[in-house]
Amino acid sequence: MKIRFDKNFEKQFKKLTPKLKLQTRNRINIFIINPNDSKLRLHQLKGVYSDYFSINITGDVRALYYEEEGEYTVFAMIGTHSQLYG
Repeated sequence: MKIRFDKNFEKQFKKLTPKLKLQTRNRINIFIINPNDSKLRLHQLKGVYSDYFSINITGDVRALYYEEEGEYTVFAMIGTHSQLYG
């Protein structure tokens, strides 16, 4: 699996607390090993974000990604539920 990080994701990631950064790295490592791990609560989004998938980082923090030409997983956004969808 090839993973890339969008500039927007990197910018949002830099603003996270050290604890959230660590949790994000841990969840992405779980995703790399097993994208279907139930801890991630992976699901495809609907509506305006229908091309995106979401994984849980914490109870309220999500990381959104999309598949690029079946070759890359591109993490595009990270933030709380209200920051991403509000």
